[in-house]
Amino acid sequence: MNLFKRLASLLLILALLASFTPSPSNAALLMPNEGEAQALSVVLGKASAETLTLKLFTSNTTPAEGDTSATYTEAAGGGYAAINLTGASWTVTPGAPTEAVYPQQSWTFTGALTSGATIYGYYVVGATSGKVYWAERITAFTPANNGDVQRVTPKFTQE
Repeated sequence: MNLFKRLASLLLILALLASFTPSPSNAALLMPNEGEAQALSVVLGKASAETLTLKLFTSNTTPAEGDTSATYTEAAGGGYAAINLTGASWTVTPGAPTEAVYPQQSWTFTGALTSGATIYGYYVVGATSGKVYWAERITAFTPANNGDVQRVTPKFTQE
């Protein structure tokens, strides 16, 4: 991995590891224990940086410290597909507080999800490790029609 990619990955992970002050829209964002351990392992060079994948979940789950990928039921059907995130796309703005923002991601559905499922939030997993780095509940949404859209803007603030 070249130096720029490694630095971008480290900046993302440092933003995730640092304590953050959630904004009202991110009040339910949580980094579970396995995500904290994986991110710290990457920062310390014990594990390699990996691509992060943004997924929507349909289980009526409130993110918790002991969560793993098995905790969440990934959306399926209706044209849904997970989205790979790139470290270089994060914008980190130092200040009081420091803020890290990823460009808004959106899913345009072709119809209802399998069994008419409702989306309750999103979670981010390591593409290689399968570990949940963080998860967040959002306003529940049930796509039903071709053209229905769900948008997510990952954002962290820290003091």
